[in-house]
Amino acid sequence: MEVDVSNLAIVVTGAASGIGRATALAFAADGARVFAVDQNAAGLDETKASAGSGSIVTHVADLLDPANCAPIIDAAVAELGRLDALCNIAGVLRIEALEDVTPQTWDFIYGVNVRAPFFLSQAAMPHLLKSDGAIVNISSATAFRGYAYVTAYTSSKAAVAHMTKSLQAEVIKSGVRINAIAPGSVNTPMGTGGSGGAMDKFDMDLFMRMLQVRPGSPPESYTDIILYLASPQNQIIRGAVLNVDDGMDAT
Repeated sequence: MEVDVSNLAIVVTGAASGIGRATALAFAADGARVFAVDQNAAGLDETKASAGSGSIVTHVADLLDPANCAPIIDAAVAELGRLDALCNIAGVLRIEALEDVTPQTWDFIYGVNVRAPFFLSQAAMPHLLKSDGAIVNISSATAFRGYAYVTAYTSSKAAVAHMTKSLQAEVIKSGVRINAIAPGSVNTPMGTGGSGGAMDKFDMDLFMRMLQVRPGSPPESYTDIILYLASPQNQIIRGAVLNVDDGMDAT
C-alpha cells in the first residue's frame, strides 16, 4: 500500500540510533517534517546528517525526567506548527539476575519505557485530537512470554502494550489512532545485548531460550509498518499491538 506522509509533523523519540533513527530517516525521506528527540546529542547529529535534504530538527532531552515530556511536545509544535504523529521509540534494556535488580534499575527501565511514552502521549493528545493524528509505541515480543533475566524489561513492554489499548479506549470516539508494534530481536546495541549484570550468574540454557531461532532484524525492517500506522492511510487499525517478531512468538 502506498503511504503518504509528506508534510506531516512527526515527533520521534530515540532518534539517535536503532529503530528510532531508522524511523526518523524514513519519515524525512518520504517528505515528513521530523522532530527528532534523544539524550544523545552526537547521535542526533549523525541522524540529521544522514537525512541529507530531509527535514529533521533535533532536540536533546532526557526522557527519564517526566518534567521534560510536555516541553518536548511544546517545542515540537512551536517548531513544526502542528503535530500529526508521536512515535514513542526510545527504550532501554538491562539483562540482570533477579538478585541484582535494584530499585534504581527498575525505575530507570520503567521511567524510559513506560512513564515517558505515557506523559508524552498526554501532552501530545490535544494536538493529535485536532489533527486526527496517531501514536505509535514500541512494545516487544518478550512482553507476551516469560524470559529469564529480563523481568523489568519484559514487564515494562507488557505495560506498553496495555497502555496502548487503554489510551485508545479513552479516545476511541475520536479520529486518533494509537497502536504499538512488538519487535523480536533487533540488530541494535540494545537489541543484541543490552547491559547489566554479570553473565556468569546466568543459567545459559534459560538465557538462550530468550533468543529466537532466526537472526535479528535490522532496524529498517520496521519502518514501513511504523509509517503506515502513523499515516492518515491507516483508518482501521486502532488499539492494536502488532507482532513483527520474525516468528519469535511462534517458537
